[in-house]
Amino acid sequence: METIGNAIIFYGLKVVMAAVIFFVGKFLAGWLRGLVAGLMKKKDMDVAIQQFVSTLVYYALLTFVCIAALGQLGIHTASLVAVVGAAGLAVGLALQGSLANFAAGVLILIFRPFRVGDYVEVAGVGGTVSKILVFTTELNTPDNKRIVIPNGQVMSGTITNYSTHDTRRVDLVIGISYGDDIDKAKAVLREVVEADERVLADPAPNIAVTQLADSSVNLIVRPWVATGDYWGVYWDLTEAIKKRFDKEEISIPFPQRDVHLYPAAENA
Repeated sequence: METIGNAIIFYGLKVVMAAVIFFVGKFLAGWLRGLVAGLMKKKDMDVAIQQFVSTLVYYALLTFVCIAALGQLGIHTASLVAVVGAAGLAVGLALQGSLANFAAGVLILIFRPFRVGDYVEVAGVGGTVSKILVFTTELNTPDNKRIVIPNGQVMSGTITNYSTHDTRRVDLVIGISYGDDIDKAKAVLREVVEADERVLADPAPNIAVTQLADSSVNLIVRPWVATGDYWGVYWDLTEAIKKRFDKEEISIPFPQRDVHLYPAAENA
Protein backbone atom coordinates (compact mmCIF):
# COMPACT_ATOMS: atom_id res chain seq x y z
CA MET A 1 0.00 0.00 0.00
CA GLU A 2 2.89 2.34 0.76
CA THR A 3 4.25 1.79 -2.75
CA ILE A 4 0.87 2.57 -4.30
CA GLY A 5 0.55 5.69 -2.19
CA ASN A 6 3.97 6.91 -3.22
CA ALA A 7 3.13 6.27 -6.87
CA ILE A 8 -0.12 8.22 -6.55
CA ILE A 9 1.71 11.11 -4.92
CA PHE A 10 4.50 10.97 -7.51
CA TYR A 11 2.22 10.91 -10.53
CA GLY A 12 -0.23 13.28 -8.88
CA LEU A 13 2.52 15.85 -8.55
CA LYS A 14 3.43 15.30 -12.20
CA VAL A 15 -0.19 15.89 -13.23
CA VAL A 16 -0.37 19.02 -11.09
CA MET A 17 2.91 20.34 -12.51
CA ALA A 18 1.76 19.55 -16.06
CA ALA A 19 -1.50 21.41 -15.41
CA VAL A 20 0.40 24.38 -13.97
CA ILE A 21 2.73 24.44 -16.98
CA PHE A 22 -0.21 24.26 -19.36
CA PHE A 23 -2.36 26.96 -17.79
CA VAL A 24 0.52 29.33 -17.00
CA GLY A 25 1.92 28.80 -20.48
CA LYS A 26 -1.49 29.37 -22.04
CA PHE A 27 -1.84 32.60 -20.06
CA LEU A 28 1.62 33.79 -21.15
CA ALA A 29 0.86 32.88 -24.78
CA GLY A 30 -2.33 34.95 -24.62
CA TRP A 31 -0.45 37.83 -23.00
CA LEU A 32 2.24 37.75 -25.69
CA ARG A 33 -0.44 37.65 -28.39
CA GLY A 34 -1.96 40.83 -26.96
CA LEU A 35 1.50 42.42 -26.67
CA VAL A 36 2.34 41.64 -30.31
CA ALA A 37 -1.05 42.92 -31.48
CA GLY A 38 -0.59 46.12 -29.48
CA LEU A 39 2.88 46.77 -30.90
CA MET A 40 1.64 46.20 -34.44
CA LYS A 41 -1.33 48.50 -33.81
CA LYS A 42 1.05 51.26 -32.68
CA LYS A 43 2.92 50.78 -35.97
CA ASP A 44 -0.40 51.44 -37.73
CA MET A 45 -0.28 48.07 -39.45
CA ASP A 46 -3.25 46.54 -41.23
CA VAL A 47 -5.86 44.87 -38.99
CA ALA A 48 -5.67 41.65 -40.99
CA ILE A 49 -1.93 41.34 -40.47
CA GLN A 50 -2.32 42.15 -36.77
CA GLN A 51 -4.80 39.32 -36.30
CA PHE A 52 -2.85 36.85 -38.42
CA VAL A 53 0.56 37.39 -36.81
CA SER A 54 -0.75 37.59 -33.23
CA THR A 55 -2.76 34.38 -33.71
CA LEU A 56 0.25 32.66 -35.28
CA VAL A 57 2.41 33.63 -32.29
CA TYR A 58 -0.26 32.40 -29.88
CA TYR A 59 -0.65 28.94 -31.38
CA ALA A 60 3.09 28.49 -31.91
CA LEU A 61 3.71 29.19 -28.21
CA LEU A 62 0.75 27.04 -27.19
CA THR A 63 2.23 24.12 -29.14
CA PHE A 64 5.47 24.37 -27.17
CA VAL A 65 3.50 24.64 -23.92
CA CYS A 66 1.58 21.45 -24.72
CA ILE A 67 4.81 19.62 -25.53
CA ALA A 68 6.36 20.80 -22.24
CA ALA A 69 3.26 19.69 -20.31
CA LEU A 70 3.30 16.25 -21.93
CA GLY A 71 7.02 15.94 -21.15
CA GLN A 72 6.26 16.71 -17.51
CA LEU A 73 3.83 13.78 -17.50
CA GLY A 74 6.65 11.50 -18.62
CA ILE A 75 5.48 11.13 -22.21
CA HIS A 76 8.38 11.00 -24.64
CA THR A 77 7.94 14.03 -26.85
CA ALA A 78 10.96 13.59 -29.10
CA SER A 79 8.97 11.61 -31.64
CA LEU A 80 6.06 14.05 -31.33
CA VAL A 81 8.39 17.00 -32.00
CA ALA A 82 9.81 15.16 -35.00
CA VAL A 83 6.32 14.51 -36.37
CA VAL A 84 5.30 18.14 -35.85
CA GLY A 85 8.53 19.33 -37.48
CA ALA A 86 8.06 17.03 -40.47
CA ALA A 87 4.45 18.13 -40.84
CA GLY A 88 5.50 21.78 -40.65
CA LEU A 89 8.17 21.20 -43.30
CA ALA A 90 5.69 19.48 -45.59
CA VAL A 91 3.15 22.26 -45.15
CA GLY A 92 5.86 24.88 -45.72
CA LEU A 93 6.96 23.23 -48.97
CA ALA A 94 3.38 22.89 -50.16
CA LEU A 95 2.60 26.50 -49.35
CA GLN A 96 5.94 28.11 -50.19
CA GLY A 97 4.32 30.38 -52.80
CA SER A 98 1.66 31.50 -50.34
CA LEU A 99 4.24 31.97 -47.58
CA ALA A 100 6.36 34.10 -49.92
CA ASN A 101 3.31 36.24 -50.68
CA PHE A 102 2.57 36.50 -46.96
CA ALA A 103 6.14 37.56 -46.16
CA ALA A 104 5.99 40.15 -48.93
CA GLY A 105 2.66 41.39 -47.57
CA VAL A 106 4.25 41.86 -44.15
CA LEU A 107 7.10 43.84 -45.72
CA ILE A 108 4.61 46.04 -47.60
CA LEU A 109 2.69 46.79 -44.42
CA ILE A 110 5.90 47.48 -42.45
CA PHE A 111 7.84 49.61 -44.93
CA ARG A 112 4.81 51.25 -46.61
CA PRO A 113 6.11 51.75 -50.18
CA PHE A 114 2.52 52.73 -50.97
CA ARG A 115 -0.81 53.19 -49.22
CA VAL A 116 -4.46 52.75 -50.11
CA GLY A 117 -5.41 55.53 -52.53
CA ASP A 118 -1.94 55.90 -54.08
CA TYR A 119 -1.49 55.57 -57.83
CA VAL A 120 1.33 53.11 -58.47
CA GLU A 121 2.97 50.98 -61.12
CA VAL A 122 3.85 47.49 -59.87
CA ALA A 123 4.45 44.16 -61.60
CA GLY A 124 4.04 45.82 -64.98
CA VAL A 125 0.59 47.32 -64.35
CA GLY A 126 -0.62 50.67 -63.05
CA GLY A 127 -3.62 51.68 -60.99
CA THR A 128 -4.93 53.13 -57.75
CA VAL A 129 -4.38 50.93 -54.69
CA SER A 130 -7.75 49.84 -53.34
CA LYS A 131 -6.72 47.10 -50.88
CA ILE A 132 -3.50 45.83 -49.30
CA LEU A 133 -4.20 42.31 -48.05
CA VAL A 134 -1.97 39.70 -46.43
CA PHE A 135 -1.37 37.76 -49.64
CA THR A 136 -2.40 40.14 -52.43
CA THR A 137 -2.62 43.80 -53.41
CA GLU A 138 -5.62 45.08 -55.40
CA LEU A 139 -5.49 47.94 -57.90
CA ASN A 140 -8.21 49.81 -59.75
CA THR A 141 -7.14 50.88 -63.25
CA PRO A 142 -8.20 54.21 -64.79
CA ASP A 143 -10.65 52.32 -67.04
CA ASN A 144 -12.22 50.75 -63.91
CA LYS A 145 -10.74 47.25 -63.99
CA ARG A 146 -9.77 45.43 -60.80
CA ILE A 147 -6.29 43.86 -60.83
CA VAL A 148 -5.24 41.45 -58.07
CA ILE A 149 -1.45 41.02 -57.78
CA PRO A 150 0.30 38.50 -55.49
CA ASN A 151 2.43 40.39 -53.00
CA GLY A 152 5.47 38.32 -53.96
CA GLN A 153 5.36 39.83 -57.45
CA VAL A 154 4.83 43.31 -56.01
CA MET A 155 7.97 43.19 -53.85
CA SER A 156 10.14 41.35 -56.37
CA GLY A 157 10.02 44.18 -58.93
CA THR A 158 10.27 47.94 -59.16
CA ILE A 159 7.55 49.97 -57.42
CA THR A 160 6.75 53.40 -58.84
CA ASN A 161 4.54 55.50 -56.58
CA TYR A 162 3.16 58.62 -58.27
CA SER A 163 1.34 59.83 -55.15
CA THR A 164 4.19 59.99 -52.63
CA HIS A 165 5.02 63.66 -53.20
CA ASP A 166 2.67 66.63 -53.28
CA THR A 167 4.04 67.97 -56.58
CA ARG A 168 4.95 66.51 -59.98
CA ARG A 169 6.64 67.83 -63.10
CA VAL A 170 4.75 67.81 -66.39
CA ASP A 171 7.07 66.90 -69.28
CA LEU A 172 6.05 68.07 -72.75
CA VAL A 173 8.11 68.02 -75.95
CA ILE A 174 6.94 70.52 -78.58
CA GLY A 175 8.45 70.56 -82.08
CA ILE A 176 8.64 73.65 -84.30
CA SER A 177 9.84 74.09 -87.85
CA TYR A 178 13.45 75.03 -88.59
CA GLY A 179 12.09 78.14 -90.26
CA ASP A 180 10.29 79.40 -87.13
CA ASP A 181 11.72 81.88 -84.63
CA ILE A 182 12.92 79.94 -81.58
CA ASP A 183 12.81 82.94 -79.24
CA LYS A 184 9.24 83.72 -80.28
CA ALA A 185 8.20 80.12 -79.76
CA LYS A 186 9.77 80.06 -76.29
CA ALA A 187 8.04 83.30 -75.35
CA VAL A 188 4.68 81.97 -76.52
CA LEU A 189 5.18 78.73 -74.60
CA ARG A 190 6.03 80.65 -71.43
CA GLU A 191 2.90 82.80 -71.79
CA VAL A 192 0.71 79.72 -72.23
CA VAL A 193 2.25 77.99 -69.21
CA GLU A 194 2.05 81.02 -66.93
CA ALA A 195 -1.58 81.61 -67.93
CA ASP A 196 -2.57 78.32 -66.27
CA GLU A 197 -3.25 79.04 -62.60
CA ARG A 198 -2.51 75.43 -61.63
CA VAL A 199 1.15 75.77 -62.64
CA LEU A 200 3.39 76.45 -59.64
CA ALA A 201 5.69 79.46 -59.58
CA ASP A 202 8.29 77.59 -57.52
CA PRO A 203 9.98 75.61 -58.96
CA ALA A 204 9.83 77.81 -62.04
CA PRO A 205 8.79 76.22 -65.35
CA ASN A 206 11.66 75.15 -67.57
CA ILE A 207 11.44 75.88 -71.31
CA ALA A 208 14.46 75.15 -73.51
CA VAL A 209 15.64 73.64 -76.79
CA THR A 210 16.36 69.96 -76.25
CA GLN A 211 17.00 68.51 -79.71
CA LEU A 212 17.65 69.37 -83.33
CA ALA A 213 15.66 66.54 -84.86
CA ASP A 214 15.42 65.43 -88.48
CA SER A 215 12.44 67.62 -89.30
CA SER A 216 11.90 69.80 -86.24
CA VAL A 217 13.50 71.80 -83.46
CA ASN A 218 12.23 70.20 -80.25
CA LEU A 219 11.59 72.26 -77.14
CA ILE A 220 10.92 70.93 -73.67
CA VAL A 221 8.15 72.44 -71.55
CA ARG A 222 8.43 71.39 -67.89
CA PRO A 223 6.12 73.12 -65.41
CA TRP A 224 5.53 71.86 -61.86
CA VAL A 225 2.00 71.23 -60.60
CA ALA A 226 0.19 69.68 -57.66
CA THR A 227 0.06 65.90 -58.02
CA GLY A 228 -3.71 65.90 -58.32
CA ASP A 229 -3.59 68.42 -61.21
CA TYR A 230 -1.04 66.50 -63.30
CA TRP A 231 -3.22 65.02 -66.03
CA GLY A 232 -5.53 68.03 -66.25
CA VAL A 233 -2.59 70.37 -66.80
CA TYR A 234 -0.93 67.93 -69.22
CA TRP A 235 -3.99 67.72 -71.47
CA ASP A 236 -4.97 71.40 -71.21
CA LEU A 237 -1.46 72.67 -71.94
CA THR A 238 -1.14 70.41 -74.97
CA GLU A 239 -4.37 71.79 -76.42
CA ALA A 240 -3.61 75.40 -75.46
CA ILE A 241 -0.14 75.27 -77.07
CA LYS A 242 -1.54 73.94 -80.34
CA LYS A 243 -4.21 76.65 -80.51
CA ARG A 244 -1.75 79.42 -79.60
CA PHE A 245 0.79 78.21 -82.18
CA ASP A 246 -1.91 78.25 -84.85
CA LYS A 247 -2.77 81.84 -83.87
CA GLU A 248 0.90 82.92 -83.89
CA GLU A 249 1.52 81.04 -87.17
CA ILE A 250 4.17 78.83 -85.59
CA SER A 251 4.17 75.50 -87.36
CA ILE A 252 4.38 72.10 -85.72
CA PRO A 253 6.07 69.76 -88.22
CA PHE A 254 4.60 66.35 -88.88
CA PRO A 255 5.95 63.44 -90.94
CA GLN A 256 5.25 63.72 -94.67
CA ARG A 257 5.84 61.33 -97.52
CA ASP A 258 6.13 62.04 -101.24
CA VAL A 259 4.50 59.45 -103.48
CA HIS A 260 5.61 59.30 -107.12
CA LEU A 261 3.32 57.67 -109.70
CA TYR A 262 4.81 56.39 -112.93
CA PRO A 263 2.76 55.32 -115.97
CA ALA A 264 2.76 51.60 -116.52
CA ALA A 265 4.66 50.28 -119.55
CA GLU A 266 2.49 49.51 -122.58
CA ASN A 267 3.57 45.88 -122.66
CA ALA A 268 2.96 45.31 -118.96
